[in-house]
Amino acid sequence: MSNGMNEKGKAMNDLDMSQYRKDARGALVPVSAIKEIDLLRDDLVRELVAKVLPVKTELATLKREAMAEANAFIDMSVEQYGVKRSVKGNTTLHSFDGKYRILIANHDVLQFDERIQAAKALIDECLDDYTKDANVNLKAIVQKAFNVNAEGKINVKRVLELRTLKIEDEKWQHAMQALSDSLHVQTSREYIRFYERNDETDEYELINLDFAKV
Repeated sequence: MSNGMNEKGKAMNDLDMSQYRKDARGALVPVSAIKEIDLLRDDLVRELVAKVLPVKTELATLKREAMAEANAFIDMSVEQYGVKRSVKGNTTLHSFDGKYRILIANHDVLQFDERIQAAKALIDECLDDYTKDANVNLKAIVQKAFNVNAEGKINVKRVLELRTLKIEDEKWQHAMQALSDSLHVQTSREYIRFYERNDETDEYELINLDFAKV
């Protein structure tokens, strides 16, 4: 078995790889068997991506450096009063002339634990009672809230909107409590955004660093 694998590996090394291209399934296809338009498309995509990847790395480095410098300044400013920041909340920094603005924003990524199943079961019981002789639109709305996305995750925002429904029923309130108890912070993310003031409108406009939106 080992000898067979070694021979296969040697055969691969002996191949002139310039005469082959790997397809989407990982198989080596002779260049002579590939249409010219497919070769040109492959060349174009690889050439453009090769130009973009270093920019992505540069932007990631710039973001880390900007976050570190901005946070260091905020800490220094707070420490003038003999205290340290207890929490990292949203902070806005302006240039002296007000032309530029930097926003440091914190965002908690929320997730439900297993208790969401208890909340869903209680909600289903409520819906069975509420929709016996009533419009079934409420049931459709609630069930849609629990639909999962392509990654199999529940949309937290959509489910939490159920808490805004004015339903005083004790079982519903019990379900909403289970919903709240099942919610917890999975992780916290910190963002930095840059703005420039438009002199004509006097509004701050985002300096967009999204390549697709520039």
